[in-house]
Amino acid sequence: MDNGVYRIIDANLNRVMEGIRVCEDIIRFALDNEELTAKLKGLRHEIFEAIKDLRKEHLKELVSSRDLNDVGRISTESEKNRENLIDLFLANTQRGKESLRVLEEVLKLFDKDLSQKYKGFRFKLYGIEKSAVKELVRIQQ
Repeated sequence: MDNGVYRIIDANLNRVMEGIRVCEDIIRFALDNEELTAKLKGLRHEIFEAIKDLRKEHLKELVSSRDLNDVGRISTESEKNRENLIDLFLANTQRGKESLRVLEEVLKLFDKDLSQKYKGFRFKLYGIEKSAVKELVRIQQ
């Protein structure tokens, strides 16, 4: 398999885990919402668990494919600005959804069933986002 494929998987797995963790902390510490916090934490763990076999089998390739001089690592101006917790939350759910979509597509090269699991994770995140935004809007009013 091409080194670029491993870079895509590694980068997007890291990105989705980071994005969901930011969302989880917003819900945990700003809303004190145990149910939504548990859903985000559970989703984060499901995402990581689902890919453990592939990670184990291809760990060397995944880790060695990392490039700390990635041409896309510089933040855009819009990424540097967040207005409030809702904006921060939405930016990170979007980050997670996009990464899950990329993983869904790239994992088709390895395992079609695993790819479909990642599609399911994306839809779970849509649902959590919908519930969380209602709560965040409520506390910001």
